[in-house]
Amino acid sequence: MLDSINGPQDIKHFSMAQLEKLAGEIRELLIHTVASNGGHLAPNLGVVELTLALHKMFDSPKDKIVWDVGHQAYVHKILTGRRATFSTLRSVDGISGFPKRCESPHDVFGAGHSSTSISSAVGIALARDLSGEKYNVIAVIGDGSLTGGEAYEALNHAGHLGINLTVILNDNEMSIAKNVGAISEYLAKMRTAPTYSKVKRDIDFLLRSIPAIGDSVAKTVERLKGSLKYLLVPGILFEELGFTYFGPIDGHNIPSIMEVLDKTKSIKGPVIVHIVTHKGKGYQPAETNPDKFHGVGPFCVETGAVIKPNGKPPAYTQIFGNAIVKLAEHNPDIVAITAAMPDGTGLQNFATRYPKRFFDVGIAEQHAVTMAAGLATQGKHPIVAIYSTFMQRAYDQILHDVCLQNLPVTFVLDRAGIVGEDGPTHHGVFDYSFLRHIPNIIVMAPKDENELQHMLYSATEMNAPVAIRYPRGSGVGVNLQSEFTKLEIGKSEILHAGKDVVLFAVGAMVEPCRQAAELLADKEIAAGVVNSRFIKPLDGTMIRQAARDTGIIVTVEDNVVAGGFGSAVLEYINSQNLNWVKILRLGLPDKFIEHGPRSYLLHKYALDAQGIANNVETFIRQFGVRK
Repeated sequence: MLDSINGPQDIKHFSMAQLEKLAGEIRELLIHTVASNGGHLAPNLGVVELTLALHKMFDSPKDKIVWDVGHQAYVHKILTGRRATFSTLRSVDGISGFPKRCESPHDVFGAGHSSTSISSAVGIALARDLSGEKYNVIAVIGDGSLTGGEAYEALNHAGHLGINLTVILNDNEMSIAKNVGAISEYLAKMRTAPTYSKVKRDIDFLLRSIPAIGDSVAKTVERLKGSLKYLLVPGILFEELGFTYFGPIDGHNIPSIMEVLDKTKSIKGPVIVHIVTHKGKGYQPAETNPDKFHGVGPFCVETGAVIKPNGKPPAYTQIFGNAIVKLAEHNPDIVAITAAMPDGTGLQNFATRYPKRFFDVGIAEQHAVTMAAGLATQGKHPIVAIYSTFMQRAYDQILHDVCLQNLPVTFVLDRAGIVGEDGPTHHGVFDYSFLRHIPNIIVMAPKDENELQHMLYSATEMNAPVAIRYPRGSGVGVNLQSEFTKLEIGKSEILHAGKDVVLFAVGAMVEPCRQAAELLADKEIAAGVVNSRFIKPLDGTMIRQAARDTGIIVTVEDNVVAGGFGSAVLEYINSQNLNWVKILRLGLPDKFIEHGPRSYLLHKYALDAQGIANNVETFIRQFGVRK
């Protein structure tokens, strides 16, 4: 049946039995494709029936369906003309793992970060009304994304506007990990009070049936209605914000979903439809471990076992997780904070060992940073572990609440640089640029996993804001020293001497530069290699020495060149009037980097050993500077 689906119009005539059969086929396609390519499996398995109902009841792309985060948009892609190319999911030149406007007119709004769907849907609905057009606007948001502050800003505004808009709350009790916070508890109460909607309708009917008996009595009854609301379900948050509420509804019952969606079309003002789904539905390993199968690499369909290459060194994330536990044993002021990703950031062991010193704030990076600042004012040393791409959301809090007050908060930026198949929304290639210009902050990047643990220790010994960024995946395989060493602030290290050129590398680019120096040696070019360690402050002494010794400096970073580490070195050279120095900055171009394997993208943008060597050789030949 799935082979006949080339667009949403192809399911309009399907019977309920056919839709149920199609749901099973879609799940099979999801499981086998993600098993091969990796991706977000559990969220998509949970929204199969919901997505079918949406495309059955609405007319996309005329009607605008906006997906929050995009983790759950695979089924939408399959139904909107990308079924035949779904096997290319997250592959080079294949379809993206997230909604992407340039990929299809059905992808109304691009996504990748959470809590944006209601805001963008409000904007779309306003544009519709300003243009005098007629179509439905539907925002699909998970309960995990509902922990993000932007979602409430949008709910508040939508209720104030009274705009025609439908919000689908996909409630599966999880974001990536188990949801936390008062909102999660509120939704749990709503799930256990399914009689609310029925009783509310009965009260409404009663009020309408009472004849005109005077304003005072009518107002008394209206107050009774409100009292019963609060008695039945604590808060009635959404209705108080101006939304008409439907739910909770079984998110795997297509007829029930369709019935409610049909009702929303005739209701004036904003509507929220509370759908309860099961993350990982239809695949037992994902149902049992939805967090493991939220975002997963290739795995064995029969067993659910993730396929991992043998013999790889431990991941940077694991090294960080072990190091912070070890540091916390001797420093009771260390506390750890994450934004809905205790496992992804390596903090699960810390959370188990020190539950009172661990804080998962939900998808609320801004709150995480300012809360850390508050902790720091009272003598604690917060370590805030958030992916580089998500730390962008808390830029103002880093600048205003931490750095302006010069508070000792350590930011640990996992998944920095090129991250691979998740693509442009997830590459952490802007952090050097948006951090290094902020006063007071120290920015570091380790060359290997051993240096990471020394940097973490050093950060906890500094009375200042510190950011440490490291890449996704395994370390380089060095031995880990049992004792931590405090690094000298702003001090780099020479790894290899060279008389023709010096490569100043940071973080994950140090190892490729060492390999590039060996390739250059074969071309009779003596290239020195410096592990810069610090993006801020720079090691000015080392830069001046390289300028005197060779006259040619090359900076190498897995960050955009604009405003990054190379820009910092160039600024320093200019400030010191070292006008004879030739400088080549290697990094990522001024564009959003597409999805693909990390090794492929590093090669494409000449940030592997061969690419670095080729660029350095060309640069040296161009200027003919040899000493």
